[in-house]
Amino acid sequence: MDYRLSHLKQLESEAIYVIRETAAQFERPVLLFSGGKDSITLAWLAQKAFSPGKLPFPMMHVDTGHNFPETIEFRDKFVSDMGARLIVGSVQESIDKGRVVEEKGPNPSRNGLQSVTLLDSIEEYKFDACLGGARRDEEKARAKERFFSHRDEFGQWEPKNQRPELWDLYNGFKHPGENFRVFPISNWTELDVWMYLMEEKVPMPNLYFAHKRKVVNRDGVWLAESPFITLMDGEQYEERTVRFRTIGDATCTGAFLSEADTIPAIIDEISTTHITERGGRADDKRSESAMEDRKKQGYF
Repeated sequence: MDYRLSHLKQLESEAIYVIRETAAQFERPVLLFSGGKDSITLAWLAQKAFSPGKLPFPMMHVDTGHNFPETIEFRDKFVSDMGARLIVGSVQESIDKGRVVEEKGPNPSRNGLQSVTLLDSIEEYKFDACLGGARRDEEKARAKERFFSHRDEFGQWEPKNQRPELWDLYNGFKHPGENFRVFPISNWTELDVWMYLMEEKVPMPNLYFAHKRKVVNRDGVWLAESPFITLMDGEQYEERTVRFRTIGDATCTGAFLSEADTIPAIIDEISTTHITERGGRADDKRSESAMEDRKKQGYF
């Protein structure tokens, strides 16, 4: 009998270990769920970690109110099928309460406003650990995160203050009011995620698969037709065959021209492309340090 694990089973085993360590070391964890492939993978792993029992902590979606309708439809069915409890933090409510101010100008986005809603929700529900689906290969700021990543009493991230991680010993020590972000799939790549989803036959939103859609090219980013996007002078929508590699706020999540309409085709596509996964995210193009700046303010 061969007891060696495939690289996907090694990644799965590591992630489940981190999820169980989180449940053991923290009193009030929560799993952050956006309906994207990484949080779907994370939720799937969490379900495995505690099977046949139910998830021992809730899931939370920070809803910008500018989501793709397919995302919300998928979110509600996926969470219902898991039998999990879903908490929704609303950016619109944060705007209505005066906690954040909606951007103005030609290309407004609510993506950055999520940080305040997230931090307010963490305080309201007294969460001390937020499990997230971020991966180190996504973006250079995320590459600096540890599995257990410390946040101060204001929810801010300071890379220099992270706890050391020795082998697979994770340190969840915190002072009152502080919390941790936990990233069980840090060591996964985009390709690993798709190979795992295929192996496990996990249901996925149709946004990830090539389909015809009206899009407009704005500064190299293909933005889908949406009531939240105002066309500028000279712009017009055109129908293209596209798919999404990330799923977020519709005002800043760009599509990719693609014919990949199955998971094997997606795996073939990302195995050969030179375009990065977040190359279609307009929010990452605002500055060289856009992601790190948002994370220091409490972003995911």
